[in-house]
Amino acid sequence: MERTDDTAIPPEWLAEFEAAARRPLEQRMKYAFIKTYKPVLDDARFRAFDTMEDYRRWCEENLPPWLGYGRI
Repeated sequence: MERTDDTAIPPEWLAEFEAAARRPLEQRMKYAFIKTYKPVLDDARFRAFDTMEDYRRWCEENLPPWLGYGRI
């Protein structure tokens, strides 16, 4: 079924989607997630906080704003 309005899917996108749909699930899962280093967050194995307030304060004081962990 082909669309003729402004929401038509470009043929190259459709071909890529169909090719991806034919791949085995294991392969699709392998490439579905991209590991991106997050400064400060990825620098320690884990962190624990006594309260949510402690966690929020730590985020505001230690994380770059572009990571999105600050308060609104």
